[in-house]
Amino acid sequence: MATITKTVRKILDAYESDTPKTKANLARILMHGKLGGTGKLVILPVDQGFEHGPARSFAPNPPAYDPHYHFRLAIDAGLSAYAAPLGMLEAGARTFAGKIPTILKCNSANSLSRAKEAADQAVTASVKDAIRLKCAAVGFTIYPGSDKAYDQMEELAEIGREAKAAGLAVVVWSYPRGGNLSKEGETAIDICGYAAHMAALLGAHIIKVKPPTAHLELEAAKKVYEAQKIDIATPAARIRHVVQCCFDGRRIVVFSGGEAKDIDGVYTEVRAVRDGGGNGSIIGRNTFQRPREEALKMLAQIIRIYRGEA
Repeated sequence: MATITKTVRKILDAYESDTPKTKANLARILMHGKLGGTGKLVILPVDQGFEHGPARSFAPNPPAYDPHYHFRLAIDAGLSAYAAPLGMLEAGARTFAGKIPTILKCNSANSLSRAKEAADQAVTASVKDAIRLKCAAVGFTIYPGSDKAYDQMEELAEIGREAKAAGLAVVVWSYPRGGNLSKEGETAIDICGYAAHMAALLGAHIIKVKPPTAHLELEAAKKVYEAQKIDIATPAARIRHVVQCCFDGRRIVVFSGGEAKDIDGVYTEVRAVRDGGGNGSIIGRNTFQRPREEALKMLAQIIRIYRGEA
């Protein structure tokens, strides 16, 4: 690994309770790939086969059924890390050992389950698995707003303690859903900011949320946003507010790419993250559902955007 830059050192200094080993694993991610040392990240997540099913995830680009495809895509694109469930990482563990930092997704949902108000995920992997696979971090999803959210938070707290004791970083997908939340409310600015803050309070090193809309879901929050004149008028302003909710920028926050969209839409979203002070993107379907060369070209442009070159 290259010498840690001042930018990355400043980020690491904000994690005051962590061991040198945990900070070294955070640095593995922050210093890797074409954005290494800049404080910006682009991560490839491939848990959509679990979430949505293999055909919905991979049929648009059939080579993506092969787990090795995703390792190669992340490596060849010069990404910061690759995140996936247990089986996907195991399938390439020897071939790609040491070639890119990996994040083991330790819980997963599937679209066959019925309990929408009590949205939940099953714990499908452990810290021991992450150590065995020499991962840099574990990943875990919580659903703030769900009737099962408290159970998920307790699971995350336990896995987070074990991960930090082993010197691993903790990445939290904080995706509001379930309970009384409306569909529009899942990406509302007040709810996204709240969800990001919860992840920070639960000890996340890297927080992943969806890009927020200008919608305000909770009437009590709406009064505060209006009274305090919190700027949520533009995508960049909303990103800036979410960063503020992550301990005023003391925690790394990255934003999901969401459902597949046209390429200009991807770039517009990435520029908003950059201009709002977010740390980067974690983009799955918008990359691996495209033909490989098109995906590599798109990722190269995203990296240029984060470097301020486009």
